[in-house]
Amino acid sequence: MRLAAKTLTYAAMHLVVAVAVAYALTRDWRVALAVGLIEPLVQTVAFNLHERAWARVPARDRAARPEAGASAPPQALGI
Repeated sequence: MRLAAKTLTYAAMHLVVAVAVAYALTRDWRVALAVGLIEPLVQTVAFNLHERAWARVPARDRAARPEAGASAPPQALGI
C-alpha cells in the first residue's frame, strides 16, 4: 500500500514538472499537455519496476558490503 501511495504522489509531481518543462520549451500548451501525460506514465511504470527489482535484492547482500567510505573493522584488516 505504501508503494502505491508513493508511486501515485510521485506521478502527480512528475506530471506538473513535465508539463511545465514541456511548455517552457515549446510554448504550446497542447504539446506540453501531451508530453506531460505520456512521459510521466512511462516513467511511473519504470519507477515501480525499479523499486520492485531493488526490493528483491537480498538484505544480507546489502549488509555484507560496507558503505562507500566506511572503514572496515580491525579484524578484517588483520589487526
